[in-house]
Amino acid sequence: MPGPVPSMSTQLAPAARLAPYAASEQASHGRRVPEDSPNYRSEFQRDRDRIVHSSAFRRLEYKTQVFVNHEGDMFRTRLTHSIEVAQIGRAVARALGLNEDLTEAISLAHDLGHTPFGHAGQDALNRCMKPYGGFEHNLQSLRVVDELEQRYADFNGLNLCFETREGILKHCSRQNAEQLGELGRRFLLGRQPGLEAQVANLADAIAYNNHDVDDGLRSGLINLQQLRELSLFERQYQVVQAEYPGLDGRTLTHEIIRRMINRQVVDLLKTSEQAIAAIAPQDIEAVRQQTRPLICFSEQMKGEHQALKHFLHEHLYRHYRVHRMSVKAQHMVNELFGAMFEDLRLMPGEHQQRARQMEAVAGESGRARAVADYIAGMTDRFAILEYRKLFSPGELT
Repeated sequence: MPGPVPSMSTQLAPAARLAPYAASEQASHGRRVPEDSPNYRSEFQRDRDRIVHSSAFRRLEYKTQVFVNHEGDMFRTRLTHSIEVAQIGRAVARALGLNEDLTEAISLAHDLGHTPFGHAGQDALNRCMKPYGGFEHNLQSLRVVDELEQRYADFNGLNLCFETREGILKHCSRQNAEQLGELGRRFLLGRQPGLEAQVANLADAIAYNNHDVDDGLRSGLINLQQLRELSLFERQYQVVQAEYPGLDGRTLTHEIIRRMINRQVVDLLKTSEQAIAAIAPQDIEAVRQQTRPLICFSEQMKGEHQALKHFLHEHLYRHYRVHRMSVKAQHMVNELFGAMFEDLRLMPGEHQQRARQMEAVAGESGRARAVADYIAGMTDRFAILEYRKLFSPGELT
Protein backbone atom coordinates (compact mmCIF):
# COMPACT_ATOMS: atom_id res chain seq x y z
CA MET A 1 0.00 0.00 0.00
CA PRO A 2 1.23 3.55 -0.69
CA GLY A 3 2.68 5.53 2.17
CA PRO A 4 1.53 8.96 3.40
CA VAL A 5 1.60 11.89 0.99
CA PRO A 6 4.84 13.83 1.51
CA SER A 7 4.82 17.56 2.15
CA MET A 8 5.25 19.98 -0.73
CA SER A 9 8.80 20.79 0.36
CA THR A 10 9.70 17.10 -0.09
CA GLN A 11 7.91 16.77 -3.41
CA LEU A 12 9.15 19.87 -5.20
CA ALA A 13 12.46 20.51 -3.43
CA PRO A 14 12.24 24.31 -3.88
CA ALA A 15 15.63 24.82 -2.20
CA ALA A 16 17.30 23.36 -5.31
CA ARG A 17 16.23 26.45 -7.22
CA LEU A 18 17.43 28.94 -4.62
CA ALA A 19 20.77 30.69 -4.27
CA PRO A 20 22.76 29.42 -1.25
CA TYR A 21 22.21 32.73 0.59
CA ALA A 22 18.44 32.70 0.10
CA ALA A 23 16.07 31.86 2.95
CA SER A 24 14.91 28.26 2.95
CA GLU A 25 12.44 26.47 5.16
CA GLN A 26 15.01 23.75 5.82
CA ALA A 27 17.19 26.35 7.60
CA SER A 28 14.28 28.34 9.04
CA HIS A 29 14.36 29.40 12.68
CA GLY A 30 10.82 28.09 12.79
CA ARG A 31 7.57 29.21 14.39
CA ARG A 32 7.01 30.31 17.97
CA VAL A 33 4.50 27.46 18.40
CA PRO A 34 5.63 24.28 16.58
CA GLU A 35 3.22 22.94 13.94
CA ASP A 36 3.15 20.00 11.57
CA SER A 37 4.53 20.80 8.12
CA PRO A 38 1.86 21.76 5.56
CA ASN A 39 0.94 19.46 2.68
CA TYR A 40 1.30 20.78 -0.87
CA ARG A 41 2.56 24.16 0.34
CA SER A 42 5.85 25.48 1.60
CA GLU A 43 6.08 26.99 5.07
CA PHE A 44 6.36 30.48 3.59
CA GLN A 45 3.36 29.88 1.34
CA ARG A 46 1.42 28.99 4.47
CA ASP A 47 2.54 32.32 5.98
CA ARG A 48 1.38 34.18 2.88
CA ASP A 49 -1.99 32.45 2.94
CA ARG A 50 -2.54 33.22 6.61
CA ILE A 51 -1.75 36.88 5.96
CA VAL A 52 -4.15 37.08 3.01
CA HIS A 53 -6.97 35.51 5.06
CA SER A 54 -6.39 37.73 8.10
CA SER A 55 -8.83 40.43 9.21
CA ALA A 56 -6.05 43.02 9.30
CA PHE A 57 -5.23 42.39 5.63
CA ARG A 58 -8.86 42.88 4.57
CA ARG A 59 -9.04 46.16 6.49
CA LEU A 60 -6.18 47.56 4.39
CA GLU A 61 -8.75 48.06 1.62
CA TYR A 62 -10.13 51.01 3.57
CA LYS A 63 -6.90 52.43 4.97
CA THR A 64 -5.35 55.38 3.23
CA GLN A 65 -2.15 55.64 1.25
CA VAL A 66 -2.02 59.45 0.91
CA PHE A 67 -5.65 60.49 0.49
CA VAL A 68 -8.33 59.68 3.05
CA ASN A 69 -10.34 56.72 1.79
CA HIS A 70 -13.54 58.59 0.95
CA GLU A 71 -11.68 61.12 -1.23
CA GLY A 72 -12.13 58.89 -4.28
CA ASP A 73 -12.27 55.29 -5.48
CA MET A 74 -9.29 55.56 -7.84
CA PHE A 75 -6.59 56.42 -5.29
CA ARG A 76 -4.27 53.84 -3.76
CA THR A 77 -5.13 52.20 -0.47
CA ARG A 78 -2.85 50.21 1.79
CA LEU A 79 -4.25 47.06 0.21
CA THR A 80 -3.52 47.99 -3.40
CA HIS A 81 -0.12 49.29 -2.32
CA SER A 82 0.74 46.00 -0.60
CA ILE A 83 -0.22 44.03 -3.72
CA GLU A 84 1.98 46.31 -5.85
CA VAL A 85 4.89 45.85 -3.43
CA ALA A 86 4.45 42.08 -3.63
CA GLN A 87 4.53 42.17 -7.46
CA ILE A 88 7.79 44.12 -7.53
CA GLY A 89 9.26 42.05 -4.71
CA ARG A 90 8.47 38.73 -6.39
CA ALA A 91 10.08 39.85 -9.65
CA VAL A 92 13.28 40.95 -7.91
CA ALA A 93 13.45 37.83 -5.74
CA ARG A 94 13.02 35.55 -8.75
CA ALA A 95 15.77 37.31 -10.69
CA LEU A 96 18.21 37.07 -7.76
CA GLY A 97 17.46 33.43 -6.90
CA LEU A 98 15.83 34.35 -3.59
CA ASN A 99 12.78 32.86 -1.92
CA GLU A 100 9.85 34.34 -3.82
CA ASP A 101 7.21 33.00 -1.41
CA LEU A 102 8.88 34.59 1.61
CA THR A 103 9.34 37.89 -0.22
CA GLU A 104 5.65 37.88 -1.11
CA ALA A 105 4.58 37.12 2.46
CA ILE A 106 6.68 39.96 3.88
CA SER A 107 5.43 42.37 1.22
CA LEU A 108 1.78 41.59 1.89
CA ALA A 109 2.20 41.88 5.67
CA HIS A 110 4.44 44.94 5.96
CA ASP A 111 1.58 47.45 6.45
CA LEU A 112 -0.78 45.39 8.62
CA GLY A 113 -0.11 47.62 11.64
CA HIS A 114 -0.71 50.95 9.92
CA THR A 115 -3.24 53.23 11.55
CA PRO A 116 -6.17 54.88 9.79
CA PHE A 117 -5.24 58.08 7.95
CA GLY A 118 -1.72 56.96 7.04
CA HIS A 119 1.25 58.76 8.54
CA ALA A 120 -0.98 61.47 10.02
CA GLY A 121 -2.79 58.86 12.10
CA GLN A 122 0.47 57.18 13.05
CA ASP A 123 2.02 60.44 14.22
CA ALA A 124 -1.05 61.31 16.27
CA LEU A 125 -1.18 57.88 17.91
CA ASN A 126 2.53 58.03 18.67
CA ARG A 127 2.03 61.34 20.48
CA CYS A 128 -0.88 59.88 22.43
CA MET A 129 1.24 56.87 23.40
CA LYS A 130 4.43 58.80 24.18
CA PRO A 131 4.00 58.46 27.98
CA TYR A 132 3.32 54.73 27.52
CA GLY A 133 6.12 53.54 25.25
CA GLY A 134 5.18 55.21 21.97
CA PHE A 135 3.69 53.72 18.82
CA GLU A 136 5.70 52.27 15.90
CA HIS A 137 3.72 51.00 12.93
CA ASN A 138 6.31 48.32 12.10
CA LEU A 139 6.14 47.01 15.65
CA GLN A 140 2.35 47.19 15.44
CA SER A 141 2.44 45.01 12.31
CA LEU A 142 4.38 42.47 14.36
CA ARG A 143 1.83 42.74 17.18
CA VAL A 144 -0.92 42.03 14.67
CA VAL A 145 0.64 38.79 13.42
CA ASP A 146 1.99 37.72 16.83
CA GLU A 147 -0.91 38.59 19.12
CA LEU A 148 -3.90 40.53 17.83
CA GLU A 149 -5.29 38.28 15.10
CA GLN A 150 -7.66 35.78 16.70
CA ARG A 151 -8.21 32.94 14.23
CA TYR A 152 -6.62 29.78 15.62
CA ALA A 153 -7.42 27.66 18.66
CA ASP A 154 -3.80 26.72 19.39
CA PHE A 155 -2.23 30.18 19.49
CA ASN A 156 -2.80 33.92 19.31
CA GLY A 157 -1.82 35.70 16.11
CA LEU A 158 -0.84 33.92 12.92
CA ASN A 159 2.22 32.05 14.26
CA LEU A 160 4.36 33.03 11.27
CA CYS A 161 7.87 31.83 10.59
CA PHE A 162 10.77 33.75 12.11
CA GLU A 163 11.94 34.88 8.66
CA THR A 164 8.57 36.43 7.83
CA ARG A 165 8.43 38.20 11.18
CA GLU A 166 12.02 39.36 10.70
CA GLY A 167 11.06 40.99 7.40
CA ILE A 168 7.96 42.67 8.78
CA LEU A 169 10.01 44.46 11.45
CA LYS A 170 11.94 46.92 9.26
CA HIS A 171 12.54 49.50 12.00
CA CYS A 172 12.56 49.24 15.76
CA SER A 173 13.71 51.43 18.63
CA ARG A 174 16.47 50.06 20.84
CA GLN A 175 14.13 50.01 23.82
CA ASN A 176 11.63 47.81 22.00
CA ALA A 177 14.33 45.68 20.39
CA GLU A 178 15.56 44.72 23.85
CA GLN A 179 12.14 43.17 24.54
CA LEU A 180 12.05 41.05 21.36
CA GLY A 181 14.75 38.47 22.02
CA GLU A 182 16.25 36.93 18.89
CA LEU A 183 14.06 39.04 16.62
CA GLY A 184 15.35 42.29 18.08
CA ARG A 185 19.01 41.31 18.27
CA ARG A 186 19.96 42.63 14.84
CA PHE A 187 18.85 46.13 15.80
CA LEU A 188 21.08 46.01 18.86
CA LEU A 189 24.08 44.66 16.92
CA GLY A 190 23.67 46.73 13.76
CA ARG A 191 23.13 43.64 11.59
CA GLN A 192 20.88 43.01 8.58
CA PRO A 193 17.83 40.83 7.91
CA GLY A 194 17.76 38.22 5.12
CA LEU A 195 17.83 39.33 1.51
CA GLU A 196 14.12 38.67 1.04
CA ALA A 197 13.37 41.23 3.75
CA GLN A 198 15.76 43.70 2.11
CA VAL A 199 14.03 43.19 -1.24
CA ALA A 200 10.59 43.80 0.28
CA ASN A 201 11.88 46.99 1.91
CA LEU A 202 13.06 48.55 -1.36
CA ALA A 203 10.10 47.21 -3.32
CA ASP A 204 7.98 49.14 -0.81
CA ALA A 205 9.94 52.33 -1.48
CA ILE A 206 9.73 51.93 -5.28
CA ALA A 207 5.99 51.26 -5.25
CA TYR A 208 5.26 53.99 -2.72
CA ASN A 209 7.06 56.83 -4.49
CA ASN A 210 6.07 56.01 -8.06
CA HIS A 211 2.45 55.35 -7.33
CA ASP A 212 2.18 58.48 -5.22
CA VAL A 213 3.30 60.32 -8.35
CA ASP A 214 0.37 58.71 -10.16
CA ASP A 215 -2.14 59.58 -7.43
CA GLY A 216 -0.71 63.09 -7.11
CA LEU A 217 -1.19 63.73 -10.82
CA ARG A 218 -4.67 62.21 -10.76
CA SER A 219 -5.64 64.49 -7.88
CA GLY A 220 -4.27 67.59 -9.60
CA LEU A 221 -2.09 68.48 -6.60
CA ILE A 222 1.08 68.12 -8.69
CA ASN A 223 1.59 68.46 -12.44
CA LEU A 224 3.86 67.25 -15.22
CA GLN A 225 5.82 70.48 -15.45
CA GLN A 226 6.83 70.24 -11.81
CA LEU A 227 7.85 66.61 -12.19
CA ARG A 228 9.95 67.32 -15.27
CA GLU A 229 12.43 69.07 -12.99
CA LEU A 230 13.35 65.60 -11.71
CA SER A 231 15.89 63.74 -13.86
CA LEU A 232 14.29 60.35 -13.12
CA PHE A 233 10.96 61.59 -14.45
CA GLU A 234 12.27 63.81 -17.26
CA ARG A 235 14.32 61.05 -18.92
CA GLN A 236 11.32 58.76 -19.17
CA TYR A 237 9.12 61.66 -20.28
CA GLN A 238 11.49 62.29 -23.20
CA VAL A 239 11.59 58.58 -24.09
CA VAL A 240 7.78 58.36 -24.20
CA GLN A 241 7.42 61.59 -26.19
CA ALA A 242 9.96 60.37 -28.73
CA GLU A 243 8.20 57.02 -29.14
CA TYR A 244 4.64 58.36 -29.01
CA PRO A 245 4.62 62.02 -30.19
CA GLY A 246 1.64 63.98 -28.92
CA LEU A 247 0.60 61.39 -26.32
CA ASP A 248 -1.06 62.98 -23.28
CA GLY A 249 -3.49 62.34 -20.46
CA ARG A 250 -3.58 59.18 -18.33
CA THR A 251 -1.84 57.08 -20.96
CA LEU A 252 1.17 59.43 -20.96
CA THR A 253 1.34 59.26 -17.17
CA HIS A 254 1.15 55.47 -17.14
CA GLU A 255 3.84 55.07 -19.80
CA ILE A 256 6.21 57.33 -17.87
CA ILE A 257 5.61 55.77 -14.47
CA ARG A 258 5.95 52.18 -15.64
CA ARG A 259 9.30 53.10 -17.22
CA MET A 260 10.39 54.81 -14.01
CA ILE A 261 9.59 51.67 -12.04
CA ASN A 262 11.38 49.48 -14.56
CA ARG A 263 14.47 51.69 -14.50
CA GLN A 264 14.65 51.54 -10.70
CA VAL A 265 14.11 47.78 -10.58
CA VAL A 266 16.79 47.12 -13.23
CA ASP A 267 19.24 49.37 -11.38
CA LEU A 268 18.40 47.60 -8.12
CA LEU A 269 19.01 44.19 -9.66
CA LYS A 270 22.34 45.10 -11.28
CA THR A 271 23.68 46.86 -8.19
CA SER A 272 22.51 44.13 -5.82
CA GLU A 273 24.06 41.39 -7.96
CA GLN A 274 27.38 43.21 -7.74
CA ALA A 275 27.09 43.73 -3.98
CA ILE A 276 26.23 40.07 -3.39
CA ALA A 277 29.07 38.87 -5.63
CA ALA A 278 31.56 41.08 -3.78
CA ILE A 279 30.64 39.51 -0.42
CA ALA A 280 29.82 36.01 -1.74
CA PRO A 281 27.80 35.00 1.33
CA GLN A 282 27.58 31.25 1.79
CA ASP A 283 24.22 31.27 3.54
CA ILE A 284 21.59 33.54 5.04
CA GLU A 285 23.49 33.82 8.31
CA ALA A 286 26.41 35.36 6.41
CA VAL A 287 23.95 37.89 4.98
CA ARG A 288 22.71 38.71 8.49
CA GLN A 289 26.26 39.37 9.69
CA GLN A 290 26.67 42.27 7.25
CA THR A 291 26.54 45.82 8.59
CA ARG A 292 25.05 47.24 5.37
CA PRO A 293 22.25 45.97 3.09
CA LEU A 294 23.25 44.00 0.01
CA ILE A 295 20.02 44.89 -1.79
CA CYS A 296 20.61 48.46 -2.89
CA PHE A 297 20.50 51.09 -5.63
CA SER A 298 23.51 52.53 -7.41
CA GLU A 299 24.68 55.88 -6.03
CA GLN A 300 23.12 57.70 -8.98
CA MET A 301 19.76 55.97 -8.62
CA LYS A 302 19.84 56.41 -4.86
CA GLY A 303 20.19 60.16 -5.41
CA GLU A 304 17.38 60.23 -7.97
CA HIS A 305 15.15 58.16 -5.72
CA GLN A 306 15.80 60.54 -2.80
CA ALA A 307 15.09 63.54 -5.03
CA LEU A 308 11.71 62.06 -5.97
CA LYS A 309 10.97 61.33 -2.32
CA HIS A 310 11.88 64.90 -1.36
CA PHE A 311 9.73 66.30 -4.17
CA LEU A 312 6.69 64.32 -3.01
CA HIS A 313 7.25 65.43 0.58
CA GLU A 314 7.39 69.10 -0.38
CA HIS A 315 4.76 69.26 -3.13
CA LEU A 316 2.28 66.47 -2.33
CA TYR A 317 2.39 65.44 1.32
CA ARG A 318 2.71 69.08 2.45
CA HIS A 319 0.17 70.43 -0.03
CA TYR A 320 -2.42 72.47 1.84
CA ARG A 321 -5.26 70.13 0.85
CA VAL A 322 -3.38 67.08 2.14
CA HIS A 323 -2.29 69.03 5.21
CA ARG A 324 -5.88 69.94 6.02
CA MET A 325 -6.87 66.28 5.76
CA SER A 326 -3.95 65.37 8.01
CA VAL A 327 -4.84 67.94 10.67
CA LYS A 328 -8.43 66.72 10.79
CA ALA A 329 -7.26 63.10 10.92
CA GLN A 330 -4.87 63.78 13.78
CA HIS A 331 -7.60 65.60 15.69
CA MET A 332 -9.91 62.61 15.33
CA VAL A 333 -7.26 60.15 16.52
CA ASN A 334 -6.36 62.38 19.48
CA GLU A 335 -9.99 62.74 20.54
CA LEU A 336 -10.78 59.04 20.10
CA PHE A 337 -7.76 57.99 22.13
CA GLY A 338 -8.43 60.46 24.94
CA ALA A 339 -12.08 59.54 25.27
CA MET A 340 -11.55 55.77 25.13
CA PHE A 341 -8.59 55.83 27.49
CA GLU A 342 -10.69 57.79 29.98
CA ASP A 343 -13.74 55.53 29.61
CA LEU A 344 -13.09 51.99 28.36
CA ARG A 345 -16.84 51.43 28.04
CA LEU A 346 -16.76 53.47 24.83
CA MET A 347 -15.08 50.50 23.14
CA PRO A 348 -16.79 47.21 22.20
CA GLY A 349 -16.97 44.57 24.94
CA GLU A 350 -14.10 42.38 23.75
CA HIS A 351 -11.78 45.40 23.60
CA GLN A 352 -12.91 46.55 27.05
CA GLN A 353 -12.07 43.14 28.43
CA ARG A 354 -8.65 43.08 26.78
CA ALA A 355 -7.88 46.58 28.05
CA ARG A 356 -8.74 45.59 31.62
CA GLN A 357 -6.61 42.46 31.36
CA MET A 358 -3.65 44.42 30.02
CA GLU A 359 -4.14 47.10 32.68
CA ALA A 360 -4.06 44.44 35.40
CA VAL A 361 -0.64 43.32 34.11
CA ALA A 362 1.00 46.60 33.09
CA GLY A 363 -1.04 49.38 34.69
CA GLU A 364 -1.89 52.48 32.65
CA SER A 365 0.62 51.47 29.95
CA GLY A 366 -1.32 48.27 29.35
CA ARG A 367 -4.62 50.16 29.26
CA ALA A 368 -3.20 52.67 26.77
CA ARG A 369 -1.74 49.94 24.57
CA ALA A 370 -5.10 48.21 24.33
CA VAL A 371 -6.77 51.47 23.28
CA ALA A 372 -4.01 52.06 20.72
CA ASP A 373 -4.49 48.53 19.36
CA TYR A 374 -8.20 49.22 18.87
CA ILE A 375 -7.67 52.57 17.14
CA ALA A 376 -4.79 51.31 14.98
CA GLY A 377 -7.04 48.55 13.67
CA MET A 378 -9.69 51.00 12.48
CA THR A 379 -10.19 51.82 8.82
CA ASP A 380 -10.44 55.45 7.75
CA ARG A 381 -14.19 55.41 7.41
CA PHE A 382 -14.74 53.45 10.64
CA ALA A 383 -12.63 55.97 12.55
CA ILE A 384 -14.66 58.83 11.04
CA LEU A 385 -17.89 57.03 11.96
CA GLU A 386 -16.72 56.40 15.55
CA TYR A 387 -15.71 60.04 15.90
CA ARG A 388 -19.13 61.19 14.72
CA LYS A 389 -20.92 58.80 17.08
CA LEU A 390 -18.91 60.03 20.06
CA PHE A 391 -18.68 63.75 19.38
CA SER A 392 -21.45 64.82 16.97
CA PRO A 393 -24.55 66.09 18.78
CA GLY A 394 -26.74 64.64 16.03
CA GLU A 395 -25.41 61.11 16.48
CA LEU A 396 -26.91 59.41 19.52
CA THR A 397 -26.10 55.77 18.74
